[in-house]
Amino acid sequence: MTDYDVLRVFCGPRGGYGNELGVVREGSVLPDRDERQRFAAKLGFSETVFVDDPERGVIDIYTPSTRLPFAGYPCVGAAWLLDVPELVTPAGVVGTRLDGEFSWIEARPEWAEPRTLRQYGSAAEVDSLAVPAPGEWLYAWAWEDEAAGRIRARGFPGRGDGITEDEATGAAALQLTAQLARALNIIQGQGSQILTAPQPEGWIEVGGRVLLER
Repeated sequence: MTDYDVLRVFCGPRGGYGNELGVVREGSVLPDRDERQRFAAKLGFSETVFVDDPERGVIDIYTPSTRLPFAGYPCVGAAWLLDVPELVTPAGVVGTRLDGEFSWIEARPEWAEPRTLRQYGSAAEVDSLAVPAPGEWLYAWAWEDEAAGRIRARGFPGRGDGITEDEATGAAALQLTAQLARALNIIQGQGSQILTAPQPEGWIEVGGRVLLER
């Protein structure tokens, strides 16, 4: 069995929740893309990262069914684990920084796969949503406190690969921040927390807590 770590990314204030992330620190043990895809499917996490160069921060990201040029929570987790100034993804170079209990990345919204960002009238409406049928990547959100930038959200990838709801989704939070053009404090899933902030020239920062689960 290939060695891997499991992180929880975007944990809540007390360390609970967060989205599980598989990280293969020695990506060279599975150099072939098809092998990586099979391994990511076997692990069954929303996403799995293969580290190809830990010093330069070169990473490769897979869901159970597809390879991604960029994804938010895998980059936040890898930034925390590798402690490097940047990550190199197929989509582009992601800036990183660690700030106290938070791990941050800086990326561009257009790097992420397209999603439907659908606003609802209240947090209760978002909470009551049933998982939709596969076919559309839906990010459902509502204001909890618009003046304070607090949002309630849930993410439904709709890929039909066994991940019916994403506990925490950095790329969707990045895209929503770009759309609303303001800093956000997002509670997603069962209780994960994602912080965001617009930066100059269209860049967006996304941050959260990361814990090593095993």
